[in-house]
Amino acid sequence: MKDSELVARYDGRVPRYTSYPTAPYFSAAVDSETYSAWLGALSPDAPLSLYIHVPFCDRLCLYCGCNTSVVRHEQPRRDYAHLLGLEINMLADQLGHRAAVSHVHWGGGTPTCLPNDCLTGIMDLIRRRFAVRADAEIAIEIDPTSFTPDKADALTLMGVNRASLGVQDFDEKVQTAIGRMQSYEETQACADKLRAVGIHAINLDLIYGLPHQTVASVVRTAQQALALQAGRIAVFGYAHVPWMKRHQALIKDAWLPDAPARFAQMQAIAGVLEGEGGYVPVGLDHYAQPDDAMAVALRDKSLHRSFQGYTTDAAPTLLAVGASSIGSLPQGYVQNATSVPAYATAIMAGRFATVRGVALTAEDILRRIVIEKIMCDLHVDLAEVAQSMGADAVDLLTAADNLLPMCHDGLVTWDGLRLSVTERGRPFVRNVAAVFDAYLNTDDAAPKYARAV
Repeated sequence: MKDSELVARYDGRVPRYTSYPTAPYFSAAVDSETYSAWLGALSPDAPLSLYIHVPFCDRLCLYCGCNTSVVRHEQPRRDYAHLLGLEINMLADQLGHRAAVSHVHWGGGTPTCLPNDCLTGIMDLIRRRFAVRADAEIAIEIDPTSFTPDKADALTLMGVNRASLGVQDFDEKVQTAIGRMQSYEETQACADKLRAVGIHAINLDLIYGLPHQTVASVVRTAQQALALQAGRIAVFGYAHVPWMKRHQALIKDAWLPDAPARFAQMQAIAGVLEGEGGYVPVGLDHYAQPDDAMAVALRDKSLHRSFQGYTTDAAPTLLAVGASSIGSLPQGYVQNATSVPAYATAIMAGRFATVRGVALTAEDILRRIVIEKIMCDLHVDLAEVAQSMGADAVDLLTAADNLLPMCHDGLVTWDGLRLSVTERGRPFVRNVAAVFDAYLNTDDAAPKYARAV
């Protein structure tokens, strides 16, 4: 079957599976009281990770699907940093002990838009209230166009050891259409500043499917990205959801590539990164240098998937701080109020800002393991997973007939219990994972999820 035929058959809307159940199935049944109880039940010796969400940017990128807004004045940023500190203290108080932390991830938005003393102050607070391990990964997302030498110094004081640079595309026509002007030279200067202060672990984000992109233009961007010598490169498909993100309506449908063109762009970028760059493909959309910890985790089958995408973080609990942030605990998922005013009202009142989530059932946990293995390892042994959970693999086979067309199309191999995604099937791994999603209703998927390719 030709690639164009595969795309036509499988390019529906399916979850990215950064959680299971996925966020559209969270409900208000999980609230701040639920979260407090779950925190209180955590084992004192269980390692944690922290996610800090900063929903502010210096500019609005039209392609963006994140929860963020443009805030140009300093005081609202300082006010928000104060709220983050209050929530961190509330978490530590509720835990009742100085819990070990293995990862801290600052996301957004643009976390580095906070004043330097706010960034260092919050990180100092985290270290006072939590036992941050000496080998912990401290990661932060950066917009290279607003990155200054003093900001690099602040990151050093924070102990940051991994930085993720948003690139998306280096073509000026594409950048103009998405409202994100950013030269290669600015990006290179940012990487140089980071390395100069000892931050050598650098990630890059690229996007295909943007307005005016072509195979030739994404190849040029990928080749320029190679020169930055990042340890990891993520390559995401642009999710055009103007009914959810109104600013995306400024991107005209006529500017966007069709599904076969998107697929060709994705394949072209992969060819550059794997062929010329020697990167190892990781799951659906990540690439890592062979000696990077992510490539090692892939080989060791210890790779995980979270709301930050693919990760080496194995901590069973992720505590999320900030407006709209989503946390993961053994008992389930929790999400804070999306709007900053609603978040602020709750935190200032001394209660957690949790407004929705989902409590996991035993079946949810079983299916989450299966889906994560498919997304990370491209392989799963259903009998092995079921046995580890004291369950019956038969419970997972109710929709397995849907794998037969995928077998016929060369996307998977399947012997009735062991499933492997082929290299041809890698771009469609979300479709494969969706077979085991007991919540997914394809009739109502369109308004909730991005396209599969």
